[in-house]
Amino acid sequence: MAFTWLCPALLSVAAMLWPAALPPATPSLNEAAPQDASLAGDLLIASPHIGDPRFSHTVILIVEQNSGGALGIVINRPLAEVPLGSLLKAMGMNGAGVKATIRIFAGGPVDPSAGFVLHSVDYRGAGTIEIDGRIAMTESPNVLEDIAHDRGPKKSLVAFGYAGWGPSQLEMELARGDWFVIPETAKLVFDEKRDRVWADAMASRTTPL
Repeated sequence: MAFTWLCPALLSVAAMLWPAALPPATPSLNEAAPQDASLAGDLLIASPHIGDPRFSHTVILIVEQNSGGALGIVINRPLAEVPLGSLLKAMGMNGAGVKATIRIFAGGPVDPSAGFVLHSVDYRGAGTIEIDGRIAMTESPNVLEDIAHDRGPKKSLVAFGYAGWGPSQLEMELARGDWFVIPETAKLVFDEKRDRVWADAMASRTTPL
């Protein structure tokens, strides 16, 4: 279960980025795909000719893929830099004394109030899902509290909303040429300047990072 943060101002910004929400397609977390068929841990790079303008120049980390569909998080649509203490307070947690700020991202058009944290695998807590042995995702808000108190992962990306595909939908989009696929790298997911992620991901199709 993802954590929820209802902030009208930021939800309105997200609505401008995702003007028409997709239906909440998401695979069952208990329905595993054949290992050689899953794109979990790969990055989708939007083709310059992608048919859906909402995904223009996006890069998406695929978190899960199985026979029920796929779920991914857009990693290059920053929304805002917010006080971490205020974010914790908005979710009913203790943010007193927390002075750090945290960058939040628009993770996709489905359920923009649902929060997810992509992070390095040095952290594991309640609701943590290992994606590919190098990157994990945590859905529990406790990870934000751990980040606030220096008990969290070394690298992280906080996103609200996700991209979802129903059965065979992503496969059809790939066949149509809407997306290119490359393996994820920590540099692209966490470290690269966000306005460079799409261009650098495209370049990495022929040049190893």
